[in-house]
Amino acid sequence: MEFMGYKPLENDYKFWLVVNPATWLIPTLIAVLVTALLVHGVAFSLEGQGWHAAAPAAVEAAPVEAAPAS
Repeated sequence: MEFMGYKPLENDYKFWLVVNPATWLIPTLIAVLVTALLVHGVAFSLEGQGWHAAAPAAVEAAPVEAAPAS
């Protein structure tokens, strides 16, 4: 298979020489974790959100009606 003079089956190994998972996987996962923690930190710090949100008002149960006798 050839695409615009490029043979991917013969040249794909070159990509993994640059983007080596043994080198970049853990730092990438750490960056994703830090980003997720920052987003959650900001979301929980907003007024009326997270642990500081007011508890919802209690809802009273509707009265139970007796089933008609048959």
